[in-house]
Amino acid sequence: MASRSSTRPSLGWWVPPPKELIDIERTLIDGRPATAADVHLVTDARYGHFTAVQARGGRVRGLALHLDRLTTADKELFGRELDRDLVLDSIRTVLAGAADASVRVYLTQACVLTTARPPKDVAKTPRNVRTEMYQRFLPHIKHTGGFPQAYLGLRAAAEGYDEVLFTAGDGRISEGSITNVGCFDGTRVIWPEAPMLRGITMALMEEGLDRAGVPYEHRVLKDLRGFEVVFLTNSHGVVPVGRVDGVTLRVDERAVRRLIDCYESTPWEQV
Repeated sequence: MASRSSTRPSLGWWVPPPKELIDIERTLIDGRPATAADVHLVTDARYGHFTAVQARGGRVRGLALHLDRLTTADKELFGRELDRDLVLDSIRTVLAGAADASVRVYLTQACVLTTARPPKDVAKTPRNVRTEMYQRFLPHIKHTGGFPQAYLGLRAAAEGYDEVLFTAGDGRISEGSITNVGCFDGTRVIWPEAPMLRGITMALMEEGLDRAGVPYEHRVLKDLRGFEVVFLTNSHGVVPVGRVDGVTLRVDERAVRRLIDCYESTPWEQV
């Protein structure tokens, strides 16, 4: 697979990997290396779903949740039972010799497509985001029909933003183009009450909040001002938001650390 051009706008989410890791870029089809004969699968992948995993030392966080996500979506989109063993074997194989990597597992009608690229670590600096009126189709599924949000995200990146937050016509916030958004008021975490993808990092963070005795709830969110911290989550981790549509938000560093600790208390699991 060709590498992305360095001149293409970046969403600003990750720290460049060490030079010795930049050649990690592999693709497997049903656990075997992809070949030129598999090019047609690229078009098949337009209808499918996937999950994104950060692997460190051959271990991942929330492995069962990733498998559950794939199982549920596979049943809804294709009416079949997921071959979990094939998925796990594919992840192990694509990680061979490169235990630290960003892994994606795609499920199409025809196959399991697994890729590994250099690992991505989150820079913890506050993010600059903007709102955009948009609603994903079937938002509860992490599906491959990602052109609209990719376009909106890259257009925002070209204008100096790190992420886009999607809103309904009435201003109700739902999710980011590649993230979930949450707020912390000093006592509890508030997630948007809106159609959205329940991300794996979001789910793992809720488990960490339970362990720490921090309550959370879903509520209609339109105005993000006034919270101790607004934050984003995805497979790269948890980061605070510093500005929305040019408006500066409060970023309480102790609150940020508390939230990150809740997520990072999740144990790593061997694949």
